Amino acid sequence: MIIWVNGTFGAGKTTTGRALVQRDPRLRLFDPEWVGFMLMNNLADQDFTDFQQLESWRKLTPLVVDELVRVTGQDLVAAQTVLDEHYWHELQSGLAALGHEVVHVVVEADGVVMRQRIAADQNEPDAKQWRLDHLPNYAAARAWLMASADLVLDTTALTPEDAADQIWKVAATRVSSGPRPVASGSAAGRVLPNGLDDAPGSNRDECVTEWGTQERRAQ
Repeated sequence: MIIWVNGTFGAGKTTTGRALVQRDPRLRLFDPEWVGFMLMNNLADQDFTDFQQLESWRKLTPLVVDELVRVTGQDLVAAQTVLDEHYWHELQSGLAALGHEVVHVVVEADGVVMRQRIAADQNEPDAKQWRLDHLPNYAAARAWLMASADLVLDTTALTPEDAADQIWKVAATRVSSGPRPVASGSAAGRVLPNGLDDAPGSNRDECVTEWGTQERRAQ
């Protein structure tokens, strides 16, 4: 099973995802951006402004998901905004073709609160204006997101832990009931290249190039 946390920029997708994987050792946090960063650096001569525009990203992301599930034996929590309906259907179809059920969670927040959260984010200050500029994109996509979601969650008055609890109530019965992961070194949390730390202020962002910094998705 893949719990895909989608929704508006600044609604708290990544913090909610981190809280969610703490609910059960069968869950692992997966960041689809890293697939995008790899493509952005290797296809820099192609014409695109966002890695989601690349068909390769929409094809490779399900394959990476499938491999991580195979290696770890865990179900994944993916925190990534996808506002193009056709892109979402491609991702969902690709995952389904590989045998993965998708629980589509859409998180949002009141407009004022959302802007306050974006302004207060100290982890990626360079992304603030980008996130604010793209809020209308979420509003335009909201209708199809609501229709396709298994759960729509208003996080205006919720902490990440509260939001994770609400998602877990929906997803808990769908988590794989098989054996715990046996792969060496596997653990709940984000999959990162060797030697990188996922803590705020760590060396994680050092491997994100200028391309990635400019086009990072809101969390």
